[in-house]
Amino acid sequence: MVDKDLVLAKAGSVKRHIDRIKAKSDADMATFMRDLDRQESIAFNMHLAIQNCMDIAAHIISDEGLGVPGSAGEMFFILQENGFLSADLADRMVKAVGFRNLLVHEYQKIDLQRLHKAADNNVDDLIEYLSAVFSKLGMA
Repeated sequence: MVDKDLVLAKAGSVKRHIDRIKAKSDADMATFMRDLDRQESIAFNMHLAIQNCMDIAAHIISDEGLGVPGSAGEMFFILQENGFLSADLADRMVKAVGFRNLLVHEYQKIDLQRLHKAADNNVDDLIEYLSAVFSKLGMA
């Protein structure tokens, strides 16, 4: 059985990190490109927000006995197959995991323009994810 208190705690963390992202992403691109503190704050909070979404997915999959994902991204497809997420949202969450991997492991130098765009346009995907999970778990 899913521990709803754990889900709520993780969701609260996601929302706090998103608030920090939004507070720092209000600058235009030129300002953003000159401000290392702003860049690092957004990258750090993006990493943690996505990680908490991944933690929620792992908890649900484990506690509901939905299978064993072969990768972090696959967790969101398992949630899709079990009625938690739409196909479109599952795809966006898999992309978020890929972006998180770039942030954490620095496979390549982070494209700062992409980071700025993600902060402006993609953090709402995480809120949509939380809403879908809450709805499926009867927490909405």
